[in-house]
Amino acid sequence: MEDKLKLVSKVLVLDGDAACHDKIKSFCDQVDLVGVKTPAENVMTVLRSNVDLGGIFISETFDGKSDGGLLLGREIHAVRPELPIFLRRESIGSLEGLLDIDQKTFSAAYTVEHIDELRAAIDGYIFALSYPNALVRGITEITKTALESQFKDLATEVATPYIVKDRLIFGEIYTLIPIEGSWCRGYMMLQAEEEGLMKLIKANKTYMQPEDAEDFRNVNGVLGEITNLIWGSFKNRYFTTDAKSTYMSQVPIVINHLHRYISFGSQDPQLCFKYTLTDRSSEKSKPIEIYQRFVFNLSWSPEDFAENTVSADDLVYSGELEMF
Repeated sequence: MEDKLKLVSKVLVLDGDAACHDKIKSFCDQVDLVGVKTPAENVMTVLRSNVDLGGIFISETFDGKSDGGLLLGREIHAVRPELPIFLRRESIGSLEGLLDIDQKTFSAAYTVEHIDELRAAIDGYIFALSYPNALVRGITEITKTALESQFKDLATEVATPYIVKDRLIFGEIYTLIPIEGSWCRGYMMLQAEEEGLMKLIKANKTYMQPEDAEDFRNVNGVLGEITNLIWGSFKNRYFTTDAKSTYMSQVPIVINHLHRYISFGSQDPQLCFKYTLTDRSSEKSKPIEIYQRFVFNLSWSPEDFAENTVSADDLVYSGELEMF
């Protein structure tokens, strides 16, 4: 039987009580969360950056104040309402007794002694969707092949796939393509920084002429071509050609460029991948990061997921193989 593929999610831990840190870290390790921390004065700066997060852990008495966590939680919720916030309390593992505004701000509460009771909330708010192992592995294989076909002499490193609840956009170049099949409907996104892609074209690491980098449209085209290649392989591998789509419903996609924010009209988490491209021929060259996200906001039935099996006869028929 295939082992369960480990998906992780990053959470920001805002808790000044060092006596609780070991238990919180142990719990995070058990439920596949990666905890990160920052000084109190940097919290809002971090949240306004491009840090991918699945949620936030905060203590009620954060920063040494009896209501410090409540006040900061309200501020965080106003800025990043898509992120679930889990409140550590001293004596009661629920939101009971809090003001209405705080009961709407926090997703769940816990005490450090009974932190294991938070597991159901983690599954409900962060790991709400189940992704088949074969799909997650297949996405990385497909994307790595597409990247390596468009860049020359670059090593491709794939980070551990992860789940996010935020809606942030990374970089200046962003592609979006619909993903539609019998068992899912949603979108795939690729995101990258323009400067990095431009440098690769100028360094003759793509199949464009170096002078093409002067036109931003050509730089956009690099990510666009990779997107098309991934979608084509995804479709061939996971969707049957005889399936007829009868779906008509759509939801508005909202993009706010000022805040680098995109919303697909749902609270569903996003499945994310990070690819780092490194120039083998230059140790001084800065690695290029490409982020890939999937959101299945319109339809998701993983129980119907299946990979297509392709026979040699099929490949001969399609022209990909020839008889010797």
